[in-house]
Amino acid sequence: MGQEQVQQAQQGDETQELATVRRILQAHENEPGALLPILHDVQDALGHIPANAVPVIAEAQNLSRAEVHGVVTYYHHFRSAPAGRHVIQICRAEACQSMGADALLAHAELRLGCSAHGTTKDGAFTLEPAFCLGLCASSPAMTLDDQPHARVTPRTFDALLAQVAP
Repeated sequence: MGQEQVQQAQQGDETQELATVRRILQAHENEPGALLPILHDVQDALGHIPANAVPVIAEAQNLSRAEVHGVVTYYHHFRSAPAGRHVIQICRAEACQSMGADALLAHAELRLGCSAHGTTKDGAFTLEPAFCLGLCASSPAMTLDDQPHARVTPRTFDALLAQVAP
C-alpha cells in the first residue's frame, strides 16, 4: 500500500469516527450536562476518545476544548488512544495496596514492558490502574478483559496472561 493510499484510509477512518461522534451528540442533544454520558458513549463505540472529536464535542456542548480535554484526561477511565487487544486493570485502592497490589503492578509493568496507562509495543495488552474493583475482601484484585480475578499473585498474573497470549 502506497503512502497516498495509507493517507486516504486514515482520512476515511477519521470521517467514520466523526460521524459516530455526531450520532452520539445528536442522541444527547436535549440532555443537560451530558458531557460524561457522551464521552462514555464515544469510548464505548470507538474504544477511545479521538483528539479530533474533542472540538466537535466541545462545540456541541458549548464548552471549550480545554474543558472537554480536562475531563478526558482527569478520569482514568477515558483513553485518548485505542487500547490493546486485551485490557488489564489492577486495583489501586487501599485494600488491594495493603495486600500487595503495588508489587503486582510492578510485576505487571516488568512482564508487559509498559507502564500503567500504557500499551505493549505489539498492541496485545493495555495496563490500567483501577480504583476499586469491588473485591476488597479478596485483595489484590485485577480484571483481564473485564473478567475479575481475586487474590492475584505474580504467578497467577503470568498464568492469566498465558491463557490469552497469542
